[in-house]
Amino acid sequence: MALFPRCATVRGSQSETTMTIPEEAIRDALRTVNDPDLGKDLVTLGMIKGITIDDRRISVGVELTTPACPMKDKIRGDVERAVRRKAMEFGVADASVEVQFTADVRRANEKTREGGNPLPNVKHVIAVGAGKGGVGKSTISVNLAVGLARFGARVGLLDGDIYGPSLPTMLGLDAFGATAKGNVLLPFELHGVKSMTLGKLVDPDKALIWRGPMAHGAFKQLATQTEWGALDYLIIDLPPGTGDVPLTLAQLLPLTGAVIVCTPQRVAQDDARRAVRMFQQLGVDILGVVENMSYFLGDDGKEYDLFGRGGAEMMAQSMGLPFLGSVPIHMALRQHCDAGTPLANWDIPTLASDLDAICQRTAAQISIASMTAGRYVQPTISVT
Repeated sequence: MALFPRCATVRGSQSETTMTIPEEAIRDALRTVNDPDLGKDLVTLGMIKGITIDDRRISVGVELTTPACPMKDKIRGDVERAVRRKAMEFGVADASVEVQFTADVRRANEKTREGGNPLPNVKHVIAVGAGKGGVGKSTISVNLAVGLARFGARVGLLDGDIYGPSLPTMLGLDAFGATAKGNVLLPFELHGVKSMTLGKLVDPDKALIWRGPMAHGAFKQLATQTEWGALDYLIIDLPPGTGDVPLTLAQLLPLTGAVIVCTPQRVAQDDARRAVRMFQQLGVDILGVVENMSYFLGDDGKEYDLFGRGGAEMMAQSMGLPFLGSVPIHMALRQHCDAGTPLANWDIPTLASDLDAICQRTAAQISIASMTAGRYVQPTISVT
């Protein structure tokens, strides 16, 4: 196959010369064109559905999320200008650009679920997200994974926080080195859970200063090039906010649903609401809300509502979402996270009860979401 199979031909008055415009060059130009509503480029959003280059005529297919898109004319103008600028770089000053619109009203993850599954042996993929950092999302992800495994499920845990991976510390992976079989990464197997994290593939002190496409590529490789084997649940600990990685996840894997982690105070609720709306816009079911740092249990046995206990539960109720349970600020929980010994949390009866309740309610919501969507697969989980 030729490297640049399509080209534009420039004809002069005395002779004819041929200038090649690679399709990839046009695609790169379209990376500079953002969807006005979503604020991301058309290529990243998967909206470019075809590029045809025939002589000086360039046709670009753009798939909208609605046929009545009010920003259609702006998108058309931005695409035409970007493509013409790129054509001029290749010496084609009079390129004719045509934009052809189609529409697909399915949301990102709805399209993914109807396509091929890159992880066919994984029954349920669960995202754990939050609107902001510092709410204990990784803590919930780790204990949810370990807790489900304790009930007999086959569980994987993917550290999707590309910029700030926490799993090496929380799972106690310091003494383990990453291994591979050919181009496939072999997951770490500890605490009854298979796990993978970028934190074990780069220098632990290195700052990952990556733009969106690099984070997109790294996450895709971690998710699809790890030998997970057969799993009932793959828990994915997402970075905070509503950035590139959640979008990549929704376009890459068929998600069963998302768990939202929130602390009780109002500022955390505001950001958690945005995370909920993001997943809903992407076509991902919300399995429920977990309230972390719900209260502090003092040495005197008293419970102190440091952040306004119950705030996340009220947010869940107001948004019509299931409430999965709450986790207190507990000294032992912090100690076990720092030591990489999450199973020790179940040695504390009150903490074990809270964590088990969250795991059981999450498993129940996964079953409900799966049956509602007609894609239920029975996990091998036993509740004792």
